[in-house]
Amino acid sequence: MEKSCSLLVHFDKGTPAIANEIREALEGNDVEAKIDAMKKAISLLLNGETLPQLFITIVRYVLPSEDHTVQKLLLLYLEIIEKTDAEGRVLPEMILICQNLRNNLQHPNEYIRGVTLRFLCRLNEAEIIEPLIPSVLQNLEHRHPYIRRNAILAMMSIYKLPQGEQILVDAPEMIEKLLSTEQDPSAKRNAFLMLFTCAQERAVNYLLTNVDKVSEWGELLQMIVLDLIRKVCRTNRGEKGRYIKIIISLLNVPSTAVVYECAGTLVSLSYAPTAIRAAANTYCQLLLSQSDNNVKLIVLDRLNELKSSHREVMADMFMDILRALSSPNLDVRRKTLDIVLELVTNRNINEVVLTLKKEVVKTQNGELEKNGEYRQMLIQAIHSCAVKFPEVASTVVHLLMDFLGDSNVASATDVIVFVREIIETNPKLRVSIITRLLDTFYQIRASRVCACALWIVGEYCLSLSEVESGLATIKQCLGELPFYSRSEEDEGHDSSKKVQQVNSMTVSSKRPAILSDGTYATQNAASETAFSPPTFVQGSLASGNLRSLLLTGDFFLGAVVACTLTKLVLRLEEVQPSKVEVHRASTQALLIFVSMLQLGQSPVFPHPIDNDSYDRIVLCIRLLCNTSDEIRNIWLQSCHHSFVSMLAEQQLRETEEIRARAQISHAQPDDLIDFYHLKSRKGMSQLELEDEVQDDLKRATGEFIKEGDAANKLNRILQLTGFSDPVYAEAYVTVHHYDIVLDVTVINRTKETLQNLCLELATMGDLKLVERPQNYTLAPESSKKIKASIKVSSTETGVIFGNIVYETSNVHERTVIVLNDIHIDIMDYISPAVCSDGAFRTMWAEFEWENKVAVNTVIQDEKEFLDHIMKSTNMKCLTAPSALDGQCGFLAANLYAKSVFGEDALVNVSIEKQVDGKLSGYIRIRSKTQGIALSLGDKITLKQKGGI
Repeated sequence: MEKSCSLLVHFDKGTPAIANEIREALEGNDVEAKIDAMKKAISLLLNGETLPQLFITIVRYVLPSEDHTVQKLLLLYLEIIEKTDAEGRVLPEMILICQNLRNNLQHPNEYIRGVTLRFLCRLNEAEIIEPLIPSVLQNLEHRHPYIRRNAILAMMSIYKLPQGEQILVDAPEMIEKLLSTEQDPSAKRNAFLMLFTCAQERAVNYLLTNVDKVSEWGELLQMIVLDLIRKVCRTNRGEKGRYIKIIISLLNVPSTAVVYECAGTLVSLSYAPTAIRAAANTYCQLLLSQSDNNVKLIVLDRLNELKSSHREVMADMFMDILRALSSPNLDVRRKTLDIVLELVTNRNINEVVLTLKKEVVKTQNGELEKNGEYRQMLIQAIHSCAVKFPEVASTVVHLLMDFLGDSNVASATDVIVFVREIIETNPKLRVSIITRLLDTFYQIRASRVCACALWIVGEYCLSLSEVESGLATIKQCLGELPFYSRSEEDEGHDSSKKVQQVNSMTVSSKRPAILSDGTYATQNAASETAFSPPTFVQGSLASGNLRSLLLTGDFFLGAVVACTLTKLVLRLEEVQPSKVEVHRASTQALLIFVSMLQLGQSPVFPHPIDNDSYDRIVLCIRLLCNTSDEIRNIWLQSCHHSFVSMLAEQQLRETEEIRARAQISHAQPDDLIDFYHLKSRKGMSQLELEDEVQDDLKRATGEFIKEGDAANKLNRILQLTGFSDPVYAEAYVTVHHYDIVLDVTVINRTKETLQNLCLELATMGDLKLVERPQNYTLAPESSKKIKASIKVSSTETGVIFGNIVYETSNVHERTVIVLNDIHIDIMDYISPAVCSDGAFRTMWAEFEWENKVAVNTVIQDEKEFLDHIMKSTNMKCLTAPSALDGQCGFLAANLYAKSVFGEDALVNVSIEKQVDGKLSGYIRIRSKTQGIALSLGDKITLKQKGGI
C-alpha cells in the first residue's frame, strides 16, 4: 500500500546498500560515515524496503549525536518509518522518540529546535504529539523569531488533526494574543494564517480592528489578508463593500506582488467602474515598471481579460497600454497591439494611428535585428485601423508606401495589400496613390509586391496621363529589349555550362507552396527574396527591377506584366483620341510580350517558361491583335467587380461576427430587474454604491449565471465500473487548460465494510498525476467522492486507466476492480482561430509534421462533408464562403485552430466527387509537434464517416 510522503530522494537501483553495512557505519564514530549511512537508509525506505532491525541501532547510536546534519536526517527517517501497527495503534517503541523530541524542543541551539518543530508539522499520530504540547507552547515565547514562526506552524498542523481541537483547546485564542504583540513579519504572517485556516472569524475581527494599519504590514501578511478577503467574499458577497476599501488601500504599497494580487482580487470582487479603473491603472503601472518579459506577458493577459468584460473603462487606458511598445520583445509588442486594436474608437483613433506612425518611423532608423517583423506588425495594425476608420487612411497611406521596397518581403507585401484595399475604399485618394506608386515603383524588389503593384496600376490608372505614366514606368523598369539576343547563344556552349551551374543556385531553388484554394504549386525561392542578377543575359541592375526579376526565371511576374500592359493599352484606346499613339503603345507592348517568350524559350536559360505563364502571355498577344467589346469589358470591368465583391464579402463576414456576438442573450424577458434608484444610499460610499449598482446590473443581465447546464454536465460523466461490481464508480471529468480534475464517486454496494479502499490511477501520453488519492474506509452501502488532479503538458490524446483496490474483514487478500479507460479528447484543448492566408502558407511551409488522411465517408455532398469535418475537429474555415459556392464536383479548403498551449493546427481538405457519387481525396494535417498532427488525424479518421 502506497503512502503519501513529503520528500523525494533519488535512488540508484544499480548499487543497493546492504543493511549490515549501514548498521556498521551507524555504530561507528565517524560523523561523515553516519551521514552517508542515514541517507542510504532513507533511500531504501522510500523505495519499499522495511529495514526492521535498524530502528534500535539508530535510537542507540544516532539519537545522541550533536551534529546538525545527522539530527536533520534523523527527523527525515522518523518521518517516513511506519509508526503504527496493522490496527492503527502507535508502536510501543515510539515512546523512545518522544523523549528525544522533547529534548530537541528544549535544545539550546535554535536550529535543532526549529527543524524539530517543522518535523511536528508532518506528524499525524496524536499519541506521540500529546506529550510534546507543553514544549511547543513554550517555544511560542522564545526570543528568536525563527523558532516562534515554526512553533506557530506546528500548532496549526496539530490543531488541524482529527483530535487537534481537544489537544489544543485554546490555540486560536493564544495565537490571537500573540498576533497583537508579535513584531517579526514571518511569525506574524504564520499566526494570521493559522487564524485564517482554523478560526476564520477571529482572523476577520483582527483584520477589521486593524484596518488602518494593513498598508503598513509586511508583504507576506498582506498576501494572506487578500486570500482571506477572497474567501470571505465568495461565501458572503453582501459584505464585500468594506473589504474593497482595504484592497484599494493596498494598491499603493511598494510590493509589486501584493499590488498585482490586489488588482486581481478587485476585479474578481467588484464590477464598479471605479474599481475596474483602479485595477487597470495598477496593471498598466506594472507593465511599465517591470523589466521581466514574462511578467509583462502575464500582465497583458490580465488586461486582455479586462478588455473583454469592461471595454468602456479600458478604452481610456489605451495610451498607457501603448507605452509597452517600448519593450524590444516581439511577443510583448504583439499582445499590446492586439489589445489596443480592440479598444480603438472614434475618439482615440487619431492618437493611436499617430503613435503607430511614430513607431514605424523608429523601425526605419534603428538597427535592431527584429525591426522587419515589428514593422510588419505595425503595418498590419495600421491597416486594421484604416479599414475600421477610413478617414485615417489618408494620413498613413503615403508614409507606408515608403516601405514598398523594404527588404522584409512580408512587411512590403502587407503594405501593398493595404494600398490595394485603400485605393478601392477611398476613391478620393486614388490619384495621389497612383502618382506615388508610379514614382516609387522602381524601388520594389520583391516579386510578390511587384505583382500586386502592377495589378493596382492596371486597374486604377484611368486618366490619359496616368495610363501613359503607367506604360512609361513599366517600360523603364523592363529596360532595353530584347532580354536575350541570338549572338549570345552563339558565343559558345562551353560558357553556357558554367553559366547554368552558377545560376542554378538562384533559379532552381523551388519548393511546393499551397495556394489560396488549397492546391499545391511550385514557386521559385527567387520570387520571395531580393533579386540576384544573372550574368549571362544583356542588361544590368540599372535597367530596372522588373528586368532583374525576369532574368531570375520569374515568368509568373512576366505574365502579370503582360496582363497589366494589356489593360493599360485597352484603356488607352478609350482615353486617347490619337489612334497613332494607341497603335504605337500596342506595338511596344507586343514587342515586350514576344521578348519575354523568347527569353523563356532560350536554350541557354536553365529553366524554360512554365505552361501557365506562356499561355497567359500568348492570350495577351491575341487580345491586342484582335479586340472585341465583350473581351474589353471582361478585362477592364469584370476583374474590378470581382475585387469589389471580395472586399464586400470580407466586410460582411466581420459585420456578421460582431452582430452574432452582440446578440448573445444573457437574460430572459421575464427576469426580475432591481431598480437601483430606489435603493437606500445611507452610509454608503461612492465606490460601494457603484458596486451595488453593477451587481444588480450583472444579475439582471444574467452574467452571474454560469454557462452550461445540467445536460452538458451529464455528458461529462463516465462510468468506470459495471453495475454488477461490488464497488460502483463513475467520474465527472473537468478539463481546464493545463489541468484535468476527476471527481470520482465510489459507492459500496455490499453489506460489508471496505477497508483501505484506494483509487489507483496511471496515465499514458503527456499526462501526469499530481498526487495519489489516499486510502478510505467505506461503510456498507455508503459512498465517497474522491478527487484526482492531472497535469497536461501538450495537445495530445491521453488515456487515464487504473484500478480500485480494497480489503474486507473476511478476505485476507486484496480485491482489485479494473476501471474503464478514460480517453482525454484533443477537442478539449483546441479552439477555432483565424489567421491570414500569408501566415497560413508560411506555417504550412515551415511545419515539419504532416499527417495525410484519405477521405472515406458515406457523405456525398462536398460542402456537407466540409461542415462535418469542421464540427468534428473544432476548426474554423479560412476559405471564403463564396469560393465554396456552386457545384463543380471539387472542393479545396483550409482549416485552422489553435491549442491552449499556443500550438497551431493546419488542415487542408481537398475532395472530389467521383462518377458514382462518392467523395474521394485527402485531408492533410500539419503542425509543429507530432502529437497534435497524429491526434487530429485519429479524430478525423474516426469521425469522417458521418454516422458517428
